[in-house]
Amino acid sequence: MPIGTEITTAQEILRGVVQAQNEINQQGGINGLPLKVILANDDNRPETAQQIAQNLVANRDILGVVGHFASGVTLATAPIYQENGLVAISATSTSISLSGAGNYIFRTVPSDRFTSSVLAKYFLEQLNQHEAAVIYNSQSDYSNSLRNTFTTDILSNGGVIATEVDLSQSNFNPADILQKVRSQGAEALVFLNDSKTANKAYLLMQVNNRQLPMLGGDSMYKPQTLQVVGQNAVDLVLSVPWHILGNTNSAFPAAARRLWGGDVNWRTAMAYDATKSLSAAIANNPSRQGIQQTISDSNNSLEGESRKVKFLASGDRSQSVQLVTVRPGNRSPFGYDFVPMK
Repeated sequence: MPIGTEITTAQEILRGVVQAQNEINQQGGINGLPLKVILANDDNRPETAQQIAQNLVANRDILGVVGHFASGVTLATAPIYQENGLVAISATSTSISLSGAGNYIFRTVPSDRFTSSVLAKYFLEQLNQHEAAVIYNSQSDYSNSLRNTFTTDILSNGGVIATEVDLSQSNFNPADILQKVRSQGAEALVFLNDSKTANKAYLLMQVNNRQLPMLGGDSMYKPQTLQVVGQNAVDLVLSVPWHILGNTNSAFPAAARRLWGGDVNWRTAMAYDATKSLSAAIANNPSRQGIQQTISDSNNSLEGESRKVKFLASGDRSQSVQLVTVRPGNRSPFGYDFVPMK
């Protein structure tokens, strides 16, 4: 987890891991032995993560990894896990580059193909608009992946990318950017940037002042969006893997509220699913190779928060995504909430 640089995200992931661990151990553990978890801080840096991965694969007591957070970090470590036969399941990395990264590399979060398809369909059919301004970070694997898939989905369905805004550029001026976006005919702002450039995205949202409709990927689903942007975030539409109000038939949300004293988000749910999947595979065959065989078996459906977890041959999870929007509310302490869209 990126404990040193993304503390909120690290806490969200850790809650899912610990909730699964707690449930498993309360039920007697795995084949009578308690599930043990080692925490590692990769600072969301590829070089640090690679050093950690080398240490993990060398420790034969380690049977599986939940991680890493950012797509670029997971891509940097995937060859190490693959070459040494250690299963790694990311709960948060969505880049399409991870598909087929190796038969020991999995993820419980849907790939960007699902996210971009839903966003593009909403933009073209529900908003009934055709010209989009894409906001992204060219230095991010996640952002480039989502930008590419969204662009493909828009263009192949008759839409237009009016302009692109790269938040990695140093000459960032939100007022000038918004003026340029509007002059080039963009009908909506589509935020496909990563968490590192969230503050620049927030400035652009505030300057926009709800003039143009706003859409975005799961990276913008965080408390800071509600806190920093506030009223100007109302009607923002995001595509996320899971929402607590969209899974009312599951026991997971109620258990999470009891354990953590409030609502949890998609990162917690996906980390919970990753931990439960690993644990089920360990119970079936507690060896590194046996775990890989169990998880990759297309006939196996592993236990998750509400739906069974089933992995495709690519290592991707077969699961739909959820559109949410920002509304005034009292579930968060900021006066605004993310709520599911019908």
